[in-house]
Amino acid sequence: MGHHLVACHPQRALCGSGRDGVPVHPAQNLYTSFVFLSAGQGDVNLAANQVLLQFLHLFSYMLDAFAFSAEALVGQAVGARAVGPLRRAAILSGKWALGGSLILTTAALFGGPQLIALMTTAPHVQAEAMRYLPWVCIMPLVSFGSFIFDGIFIGATMSRQMRNVMFVSLILYLATILIGLPLIGNHALWLGLIVMSLARTLLMARSYPQVEAKARVAQDP
Repeated sequence: MGHHLVACHPQRALCGSGRDGVPVHPAQNLYTSFVFLSAGQGDVNLAANQVLLQFLHLFSYMLDAFAFSAEALVGQAVGARAVGPLRRAAILSGKWALGGSLILTTAALFGGPQLIALMTTAPHVQAEAMRYLPWVCIMPLVSFGSFIFDGIFIGATMSRQMRNVMFVSLILYLATILIGLPLIGNHALWLGLIVMSLARTLLMARSYPQVEAKARVAQDP
C-alpha cells in the first residue's frame, strides 16, 4: 500500500481513491482523461498542468496520513462494536485533516511560485502555471474530506459505497469539463477536479450514517 508523490499512482492525488480494497478504474480514467484533455489545450497548458499535478501529489502525502489514521481508528471501533469511539475518531480525524489542509493551502499560496520556478525553467510554462495556481491552492480545502471519508469507509470495510460515490463523482467531473471547456478552456479541467472532490465529500458524508448503522448492527446479539 504505497503513497504517491510524483509518478506513483497519480490518480490517488487527484481524487483520494484507489487504496487497498477499492476499485481504481474510475480514478485511473480520471487521471487519463485529465492528461488527455490537457494535451488538447496545447503543449504549454499540458506542461503547466503536469507541473501543478506535482503539488497534488505532495498534498496527498499529508492527507493520506490522516486518512490512514481514520482507517485504523474506525476499524478498531467497528470491530469493538462501539459507535461512540467511531464517531469521535471520525470527528477528530476530520479536524486534524482540516488543520493540515490549511497548512497546505497556505504553503501553496506563498511558496507556489518558487516551487513552479524550481520545476520548470521555461518562462511561458511558468506564467501559464501561475494562472492556474489558485485552483491548486484551494484543492486541499475541498478534498481533505474525501480523504478522511476514504479512511472511514475503508476502515468500516464499505468499499462498495465508495465505488458508487466515485462513479457518480466521475460523471459530474466529466459533465463539468464538457460544459466548461468551450467557455473557460483549461480552467474547466481544474474546476472539474474541484467539483469531483466536493461531490465525493458530500456524497460520502450523506452515506456516513451507514457506517454507524453497521456498528450498531454489530452490537445486536
